Amino acid sequence: MNKLHAAGAESLALVGDVAEAAVCARLVDDTIKHFGALDILVNNAGIIRRAPAAEYSEEDWKAVIDVNLTSVFRLTQRAGRHMLKRGSGKIINIASLLSFQGGILVPAYTAAKGGVAQLTKAFANEWASKGINVNAIAPGYMATDNTEALQKNPERARQILERIPAGRWGEPEDLAGAAVFLASGASNYIHGHLLVVDGGWLNR
Repeated sequence: MNKLHAAGAESLALVGDVAEAAVCARLVDDTIKHFGALDILVNNAGIIRRAPAAEYSEEDWKAVIDVNLTSVFRLTQRAGRHMLKRGSGKIINIASLLSFQGGILVPAYTAAKGGVAQLTKAFANEWASKGINVNAIAPGYMATDNTEALQKNPERARQILERIPAGRWGEPEDLAGAAVFLASGASNYIHGHLLVVDGGWLNR
């Protein structure tokens, strides 16, 4: 936030659990109240719970779906109502390679990210003609907290790296260019697209 201020940008920090409907509404409403408008929404909240499918608990299923999928619907719908009135807006959802593939030990995460991909297309179909771009970024294997268990598993880490043509895990900074592009006027004729940033993983 200090970097934002140093660059002359105004910022507002809001905190809440996006698994709760009231929090999703407050985040959008308070942002609009503070800035007067909402131009760009990035749905980036996510959690992961790992377990064999036969043993996956209802509690973990609900937690992952609520944060990773239901919040995307709620925040997009709420922000979209404001954007529809203005006739413009950019919405960027964070999908995953598991929007395309099944994954291992993560049935809820896979279901959620598959849902994010389809929600992106569904909203885009309705809002493209209204001046609103709804797209998604599908990151590959990124070096984040969500993949910590994989990074610490020598066999899985080796298998993953062997399949990535770029030869390395992605860093959060690798997603910045894609986000800026989808948030800018350069993407005005792009609707319902999943932009894969994966070091070439899907090529294999």
